[in-house]
Amino acid sequence: MRAAVLPEFGTPLVLAEIDKPDVGPGQVLVKVEASGVNPLDIKIRAGKAAHARRTLPAVLGLDLAGVVEEVGPGVHGFASGDEVFGMTGGVGDVPGSLAEFAAVDARLLARKPASLTAREAAALPLVVITAWEGLVDRAQIHAGQRVLIHGGAGGIGHVAVQIARASGAEVFATASPPRLEVVERLGAIPIDYTAATVDEYVAKHTGGEGFDVVFDTVGGSVLDDSFTAVRTYTGHVVSALGWGTHSLAPLSFRGATYSGVFTLLPLLTGRGREHHGKIMREAAALADAGALKPLLDPRHFTLADVAAAHAAVESGTAQGKVVIDIG
Repeated sequence: MRAAVLPEFGTPLVLAEIDKPDVGPGQVLVKVEASGVNPLDIKIRAGKAAHARRTLPAVLGLDLAGVVEEVGPGVHGFASGDEVFGMTGGVGDVPGSLAEFAAVDARLLARKPASLTAREAAALPLVVITAWEGLVDRAQIHAGQRVLIHGGAGGIGHVAVQIARASGAEVFATASPPRLEVVERLGAIPIDYTAATVDEYVAKHTGGEGFDVVFDTVGGSVLDDSFTAVRTYTGHVVSALGWGTHSLAPLSFRGATYSGVFTLLPLLTGRGREHHGKIMREAAALADAGALKPLLDPRHFTLADVAAAHAAVESGTAQGKVVIDIG
């Protein structure tokens, strides 16, 4: 089969012919139709993602959508011909989705939403799982809360806005001026972070009380801002990028709480994979109910154009999620 292979960190991906994988116990063989591109793929290729524990040579690509070709021993709930999607590899020693076929742990998969194309479905897994773990699993959002999403027009952020709205929360989202319209179109109250300080927008939108939940998808100083934007006593901050050194004093002085999200753990450890499959089923239900839809970059890339697809993400010029057509 054809695949895009990374031979060494810091080098381009190479289009090569490699062996089609055998399907093992607990796995399904998926004919890949589309593979989503994430910023993590760019970091892995550059050798700047030690936390992904990627072994070389490697097939990258975390997200896929495709069709089940073969079902391995011990697998129940999937059959040949099923359309599926999930975050299935591309880190550790698990081959990724930039290949014509992938042998996938069936626990990581769900049936593709009927309302979405393969391209749309392939855009969702990593960002949906990250947003779901942050908002639903950690913060336990619910109706009536005020939820602030930092980076609401970004990959994780635009999905987080939709998940928070589906929970019944009142959703606010920060964005740069050119992206405020995107946030508003998603149903959140937009906040121009270049025009207002944290204290100013907390005063305007919460009467100075702070937000019940603050979800940081940006990291760095934005996480520090989150600690000062959260509600006293009962507020909760979640970050998908809490990797730096931060003072917890602003959070402590509010008596608020914090938790982090590390979405790759089930792929790296083998533990908790069933939960990722469950999240994908929940996401499919939301999509088919009209409550979840990814923003896609309009350009079409193939396995032969992987370098251009990565460049679109790396340059920041993508207008939505970049997806590579495989099938």
